[in-house]
Amino acid sequence: MTQSQAEKTANVVIGAAAMGAAYYVLKTPPLRRLVWRLTAVALTGFIPAWLTQEIRASWDASAAPAAVAQPSRATQARAV
Repeated sequence: MTQSQAEKTANVVIGAAAMGAAYYVLKTPPLRRLVWRLTAVALTGFIPAWLTQEIRASWDASAAPAAVAQPSRATQARAV
Protein backbone atom coordinates (compact mmCIF):
# COMPACT_ATOMS: atom_id res chain seq x y z
CA MET A 1 0.00 0.00 0.00
CA THR A 2 1.39 3.40 -0.96
CA GLN A 3 1.32 6.53 1.17
CA SER A 4 -1.47 8.13 -0.88
CA GLN A 5 -3.61 4.96 -0.69
CA ALA A 6 -3.13 4.85 3.08
CA GLU A 7 -4.14 8.51 3.39
CA LYS A 8 -7.26 7.96 1.27
CA THR A 9 -8.24 4.90 3.31
CA ALA A 10 -7.71 6.78 6.57
CA ASN A 11 -9.82 9.70 5.29
CA VAL A 12 -12.68 7.35 4.36
CA VAL A 13 -12.56 5.60 7.75
CA ILE A 14 -12.48 8.89 9.68
CA GLY A 15 -15.29 10.30 7.53
CA ALA A 16 -17.45 7.24 8.14
CA ALA A 17 -16.79 7.43 11.88
CA ALA A 18 -17.68 11.13 11.96
CA MET A 19 -20.90 10.52 10.06
CA GLY A 20 -21.82 7.66 12.40
CA ALA A 21 -21.14 9.81 15.45
CA ALA A 22 -23.20 12.67 14.00
CA TYR A 23 -26.10 10.32 13.29
CA TYR A 24 -25.95 8.93 16.84
CA VAL A 25 -25.86 12.43 18.37
CA LEU A 26 -28.78 13.61 16.22
CA LYS A 27 -30.89 10.59 17.19
CA THR A 28 -30.17 10.86 20.94
CA PRO A 29 -32.11 13.82 22.45
CA PRO A 30 -29.84 14.52 25.48
CA LEU A 31 -26.76 14.59 23.26
CA ARG A 32 -28.54 16.72 20.69
CA ARG A 33 -29.45 19.29 23.39
CA LEU A 34 -25.86 19.27 24.66
CA VAL A 35 -24.53 19.93 21.16
CA TRP A 36 -26.95 22.83 20.68
CA ARG A 37 -25.87 24.36 24.01
CA LEU A 38 -22.18 23.99 23.18
CA THR A 39 -22.77 25.51 19.75
CA ALA A 40 -24.55 28.48 21.31
CA VAL A 41 -21.70 28.97 23.78
CA ALA A 42 -19.14 28.85 20.98
CA LEU A 43 -21.05 31.32 18.82
CA THR A 44 -21.61 33.80 21.64
CA GLY A 45 -18.38 33.43 23.60
CA PHE A 46 -15.32 31.84 22.09
CA ILE A 47 -15.66 33.00 18.49
CA PRO A 48 -16.20 36.72 19.27
CA ALA A 49 -13.32 36.63 21.76
CA TRP A 50 -11.04 35.04 19.17
CA LEU A 51 -12.08 37.57 16.52
CA THR A 52 -11.42 40.43 18.92
CA GLN A 53 -7.96 39.07 19.69
CA GLU A 54 -7.14 38.67 15.99
CA ILE A 55 -8.34 42.18 15.16
CA ARG A 56 -6.28 43.63 18.02
CA ALA A 57 -3.18 41.71 16.91
CA SER A 58 -3.56 42.85 13.30
CA TRP A 59 -4.09 46.44 14.46
CA ASP A 60 -0.87 46.28 16.48
CA ALA A 61 1.00 44.67 13.59
CA SER A 62 -0.09 47.44 11.23
CA ALA A 63 1.63 50.14 13.29
CA ALA A 64 3.83 52.53 11.33
CA PRO A 65 6.77 50.35 10.26
CA ALA A 66 8.91 53.39 9.38
CA ALA A 67 8.94 54.54 13.01
CA VAL A 68 10.06 51.12 14.17
CA ALA A 69 12.60 50.48 11.39
CA GLN A 70 14.35 53.89 11.64
CA PRO A 71 15.03 54.98 15.20
CA SER A 72 15.52 58.71 15.69
CA ARG A 73 19.02 60.12 15.82
CA ALA A 74 18.35 61.59 19.24
CA THR A 75 18.34 58.13 20.82
CA GLN A 76 21.63 57.02 19.23
CA ALA A 77 24.76 57.27 21.38
CA ARG A 78 27.57 59.46 20.06
CA ALA A 79 31.24 58.88 20.60
CA VAL A 80 33.00 61.80 22.33
